[in-house]
Amino acid sequence: MHMSSPIQEKSYQFALRVVKMYQHLTVEKREFVLSKQVLRSGTGIGANVREANGAQSDRDFLAKLTISYKEALETEYWLMLLRDTDYLSGEAAESILRDCRELMRMLGSAKITLQNKLHNTTS
Repeated sequence: MHMSSPIQEKSYQFALRVVKMYQHLTVEKREFVLSKQVLRSGTGIGANVREANGAQSDRDFLAKLTISYKEALETEYWLMLLRDTDYLSGEAAESILRDCRELMRMLGSAKITLQNKLHNTTS
């Protein structure tokens, strides 16, 4: 089972943004704790999407997809915290939060589609 390329591409581009944001936060703002958390979860989304491509079954694929979705939820949390503590400016924060939430919608939709497929094949 393979993840559709729009999710792969979006999660990879998002990871690039997160890495650049991390570099900015550590160099310019001297913030290391929150930025490290968002770096881990934000890059973890795409890493798990990529790992899903090697899934041994639809259930394994769904498990990896679910992990990606959870990573996106965690990333949203860290981004909101960085915004609300003024480490990220309003516009920069809202832009990356929009991308994160779009990924969450894409992953959520793919997850539901696969869950329905699995349910229909076992019924």
